[in-house]
Amino acid sequence: MSARIKEIAVKTTILSILACALTASLLGAPAFSQSSVKSLYEAKCQTCHGATGLANSSIGKMMKVKPVTDPSVYNMPDAEMIREVREGAGKMEPYKDSLSDAQIKALVDYFKTFIKKN
Repeated sequence: MSARIKEIAVKTTILSILACALTASLLGAPAFSQSSVKSLYEAKCQTCHGATGLANSSIGKMMKVKPVTDPSVYNMPDAEMIREVREGAGKMEPYKDSLSDAQIKALVDYFKTFIKKN
């Protein structure tokens, strides 16, 4: 087999592997957004923000966390909310070192669903 044919075979194999990886990651995305984000919210956010974003937990009340029904919360642009989760805000710790950008965005999207429910 000539060097050129080997080179083409290697490139084709690499492209096939990348295509498979991309497909697998896209197929896995809905599963993350549906089930894992709820568990992640329960683990990282619910203690202060409450099960439905009303900040009605004892810690949420003690720390004076604003509920999702507060205009300053429900009118907050997604980018600002993502920044606050990433960098921390008030007494909330920053999550940039423990959560990925995708996880933070998913948490903000999940939290924003409480606006519609409340």
